[in-house]
Amino acid sequence: MCLKISLNGMSREEWLKIRKTGIGGSDAGAVCGLNPYSSAMKVFRDKTCDEISFDDNEAMRQGRDLEDYVAKRFSEETGLKVRKSNFMYRSEEYPFMIADVDRLIVGEDAGLKCKTASTYSADKWKNGEIPAYYLIQ
Repeated sequence: MCLKISLNGMSREEWLKIRKTGIGGSDAGAVCGLNPYSSAMKVFRDKTCDEISFDDNEAMRQGRDLEDYVAKRFSEETGLKVRKSNFMYRSEEYPFMIADVDRLIVGEDAGLKCKTASTYSADKWKNGEIPAYYLIQ
């Protein structure tokens, strides 16, 4: 079972504060030593310091901006309908586990993680392979 935390009307700062209270999908690859853009030590520092970090870059912004497009293309390609969740989820059994789901697949017990990648990282996706830090997410 999961506790649902409503994101409606929540500021980015409030969302970031809640993220500091657990390990989310984006943290998992770093904690396991698989994310080339982060590390377990960086996650530890982020979760234990009082500072709210607004780390952002152009690639991250484009990923957020393209999320709707990726979800629409997924629906076109698969015929499955998706909808925004508007919740963060926290495991009741393991409260340190939190998740933000980009979209829920309507009629299924499944979520959709919308990802984009630049041509500079195309080598990480050869032959349909998905990078390990994304799989762990």
